[in-house]
Amino acid sequence: MRGVVLTGHGGLDKLSFRDDLIIPEPGAGEVLVKVGACGVNNTDINTRTGWYDRVVASELTEDFGVSGREGSADAPQPTGDDAASWNTNTVTFPRISGAATAGTIVAVGDGVDPSRVGERVLVDPCVRDTSLPKRAQLVEYLGSERDGGFAEYIAVPAENALSISSNLSDAELATFPCSYDTAEEMLARAELQAGETVLVTGAAGGVGTALLQLAHIRGATVVAVASASKEQRIRSLGADHFIPRETDDLESAVRDICGDRGVDVVADVVGGPAFGSLLKILRRGGRYTTAGAIAGPLETIDLRDLIYKDLEMYGITCPTSETFRRIVSLVESGELKPMLEQSFSLEQLGEAQAQFVKRQHVGKFVIVP
Repeated sequence: MRGVVLTGHGGLDKLSFRDDLIIPEPGAGEVLVKVGACGVNNTDINTRTGWYDRVVASELTEDFGVSGREGSADAPQPTGDDAASWNTNTVTFPRISGAATAGTIVAVGDGVDPSRVGERVLVDPCVRDTSLPKRAQLVEYLGSERDGGFAEYIAVPAENALSISSNLSDAELATFPCSYDTAEEMLARAELQAGETVLVTGAAGGVGTALLQLAHIRGATVVAVASASKEQRIRSLGADHFIPRETDDLESAVRDICGDRGVDVVADVVGGPAFGSLLKILRRGGRYTTAGAIAGPLETIDLRDLIYKDLEMYGITCPTSETFRRIVSLVESGELKPMLEQSFSLEQLGEAQAQFVKRQHVGKFVIVP
C-alpha cells in the first residue's frame, strides 16, 4: 500500500513516502479500514519534532515545526533517549502517523461480526484499557504508539471504528476526530452551561473552531482570541466577541466585554505567556480547561489566583469513548459543521505540515489517499 512513514524525530525530511508498505492484517477484535481521509493535527507535528520531550521549554514555532529540534535554534538538542510521546514514552520507528481517520471497513479479524464489512466509520484515535481508572485508560494513540491514518489502510480495534451515517465527504469527516472530541471533553469536564461565558484561545485552529461550535450548542456566549487577520472568519463562525491575539492587555479587553465579573470558563489550547492572565480573568469559582501549550509549556502560576478564587483546573489528554460517540451523533444530526480548509495527497504530507505550522489557516487540513 501507499503511505508516509515517520523514520525518526526531526524535520520534514523524516517523512518518507512509500508505495511498498504491507497492508496490515486485522488481529483478533480488530477491523481493517480503507482510509478515505486523515486529518492533520498538532499531535502529528509534536510527535515528529520531539516537542513532547520534557526538556523542551519553547513554543512550537514555524522553524521548530519544519526543522525539528536538531534544526531549530529555538529548542535544546536531544540528550539521549527522548521522551517524545504525549505520555513521555519513546516512540518507536518506523511509524505511520495520523490520528484523525475516516473511511470504510474492508475486512475484520477474529471475533468481529463480518457484516461490518462495508460500514462507513469515523475512527476514535484513543485506544483504551477499560480496566484502568477512567482518566488513565488511554494506552495507545493512533499515529504515536500504533500506526495511524497517513496511509491507504489502517487496522484498529473494532470498538474504535464507529459507524457513521452522513452525506459529508470523507475529507470533511476527517476534520472531526482528535480536534472535536478533544474540544468536547474540555467543555464537558468544565461543565460549561447555557448562559455562561467561555473564552477560547487559539480560536482559529482545529480545536478552537470546534470549541466555538460546541460552546454554542451548549447555549454559551463565546469570546474568541485569535490573530487579528482572522477576525472576520472567526466572527462568521458565531463568535459573540473577538479579542485580537496581539492585544497587549488581555485582562482589560475581557473587562470591556464582561465587566469585573470575568468569564466562567477559559478553554485554552495555546498556553504560553498569556497563561497567568487567563487565570486572572476567570470569575470566582471559574474553570480553566486546557489541551495544548503550543505557545510554551512552562509558565508561572500565581497560586493565589487558584486558591483564593476557588478555581478548578482540568488537563485533557484522554477524551472518553462517550465523548467520541457524542461527536459522531452531532455530526450525524448536522449540528456540527466541518471546517475543511484544504485537502492534500499522501505525497504532499510534508507540504501540508509546513503550511500547518505557519498557522495562517482557519480550520483543518486533511490528507486524502
